[in-house]
Amino acid sequence: MSLSYLDWSIVIAFFAISLGIGLWSSKRASTSKEEYFLSGRKMPWWLLGVSMVATTFSADTPALVTDIVRQNGVSGNWIWWAFLLTGMLTVFIYARLWRRSGILTDLEFYELRYSGEAATFLRGFRAVYLGLIFNILVMASVCLAAIKIGSTLFGLSPIHTLLISASVTVIYSALGGLRSIILTDFFQFVLAMIGSIWATIYIVQLPEIGGLDNLLTHEAVRDKLDIIPGTNDPQTLLILFILPLTVQWWASYYPGSEPGGGGYIVQRMLASKNEKEAIYATLVFNIAHYALRPWPWILIGLASLVIFPSLQSISTAFPDVEPGLIGHDLAYSAMLTYLPAGLLGLVAASLVGAFMSTISTHLNWGTSYLINDVYHRFINPEASEAVLVHYSRILTIVIMVLAGALSLNLDTAKDTFEIIVLIGAGTGLIYILRWFWWRINAYSEIAAMVISFIVALAFKFVFTDIPTHWALIISVTVTTLGWIIATYLTPQTKDEILISFYERIHPYGKSWQNKMTSLGVKLIKNEEKFNQDLILIILASFGIYGALIGTGFVVYGSGINGIITLAISILLLGFVIKKLVKLRT
Repeated sequence: MSLSYLDWSIVIAFFAISLGIGLWSSKRASTSKEEYFLSGRKMPWWLLGVSMVATTFSADTPALVTDIVRQNGVSGNWIWWAFLLTGMLTVFIYARLWRRSGILTDLEFYELRYSGEAATFLRGFRAVYLGLIFNILVMASVCLAAIKIGSTLFGLSPIHTLLISASVTVIYSALGGLRSIILTDFFQFVLAMIGSIWATIYIVQLPEIGGLDNLLTHEAVRDKLDIIPGTNDPQTLLILFILPLTVQWWASYYPGSEPGGGGYIVQRMLASKNEKEAIYATLVFNIAHYALRPWPWILIGLASLVIFPSLQSISTAFPDVEPGLIGHDLAYSAMLTYLPAGLLGLVAASLVGAFMSTISTHLNWGTSYLINDVYHRFINPEASEAVLVHYSRILTIVIMVLAGALSLNLDTAKDTFEIIVLIGAGTGLIYILRWFWWRINAYSEIAAMVISFIVALAFKFVFTDIPTHWALIISVTVTTLGWIIATYLTPQTKDEILISFYERIHPYGKSWQNKMTSLGVKLIKNEEKFNQDLILIILASFGIYGALIGTGFVVYGSGINGIITLAISILLLGFVIKKLVKLRT
């Protein structure tokens, strides 16, 4: 496969525009670490929402969805669709709490919420663990997807792919900080959506496919179409649908879908103008992420089963691709080779943009931890703003190099996804409850983090025969029991820290009210607001799932069911948005 001059022109123009944005933003980003990492807290909600969506649309996302569809059918996507429930909690409860905190990174939360040396240790350790180790693992997965795309679309070796794509990303990320990333994200997302939809329409009309009707009735596709797994296979129903919706969404930690918010999603919320705009931004993100984007990827995944029914057929079609890179996730980029000149360049540029968007965010986010929560907090508290920005740019390069090196030793995006979910299994509940239950302390989080990691390693290297779904259930149970026991066996957070947190954040719950009453602190009345938030969470969840499923009905040719479902979805989301417009934060 080789790209035409037109295709290469589109890709090169995309690189040039991204670099231009980075150069344009560089002077302003150099003024302070708050400007470099949070764009001065002045970004509009719609731009932040699109940036969240663009960041979660990484180069490995279409490949991951294709992998899932080919192996587990459309319903296999509930493994990530279930995280919408986490997203709705973030929108209606945690967005305002995070923005109200006024912190620079979410890791500052630890010394805002907890006390003593344990809180200080937790902040520093999590900064290294998430900002360096965990972050590099996620980035390596994204780099792996870029390598596979580079092999099939551009005919590039893994090293050449990384050198080209990563170099441009590092330059504009290091120069322009978060502002350049957010502005580039908007441009990249628009390009990505146009490219994915247009590519899907073209691929479905290929002579080998014969249109949508032929695709959906093809013998290789028919048994992959269920949006919700059928009850005739209880085990599949449990693994693909019940567990994600009942356990995984609240129990597991995954970048972009952290229970209680976290990571680069919090970074965007902290960059917003106020609490209300933080709520708007996260709602835009969740609607676009779950309701707008999945179906083009799903359809290409289904089409790939017709043209590349097996891994052997992929290997035969691409003999120059290294055998270790052959997997079901490669089918996505393999399908793109059928696109004509011009459209191929547009889609290739959109995938490059998806890669750059995700990588640039992780570079900036990870660096913010290492600079703000390690270097400035522990090593050089007196460092000037210029020094902090200077070292931020150096660390950006270092993290990229490490992630690229690790990506050369990975196999598939789905494997990495499962490892990350398993490592975080059982920790999610604590990130939800620490805002509601005052008794949770720094030792609770340390225990959860250590136990979940040990259990994940045990399942990965010792108890390898245990199915992934049972490993998840066991991990969640052991980790949750472990951190609850640790909570009661360790010292309470100091009263003055709890009072300061309560008066600054206004957390919900009887637990806080009872504690503050015992300390003689004037209570903040917000239970009515909390009840309203719960109703909005439920309505918005049904609205977005309705949009997702209703679109599926339309795609499958069930027009009446699709129209009814989409109409209900629009009514629910319209009601929610109307309430949010009137919302007082």
